[in-house]
Amino acid sequence: MHEQFEMTPADRRIVYVKAVDVTELPQEVQAQAGDLDQLYAVHDSDGQQLALVADRNLAFRLARQNDYAPVAVH
Repeated sequence: MHEQFEMTPADRRIVYVKAVDVTELPQEVQAQAGDLDQLYAVHDSDGQQLALVADRNLAFRLARQNDYAPVAVH
């Protein structure tokens, strides 16, 4: 009783939240980061960065508000 399941784009609304050291970012982003050492990047399943925010909780809230399921990347 194995049924094939085909994923639709709506089923793949997962984003990945990853901590990023400010020193690894472009100079103009570093200048805007103030005294923060880390920011949090939100990426889609293809690896494209969708957002860069100051707080991990904010990254998760942002994803959920836009109907994405956030997953932490270690």
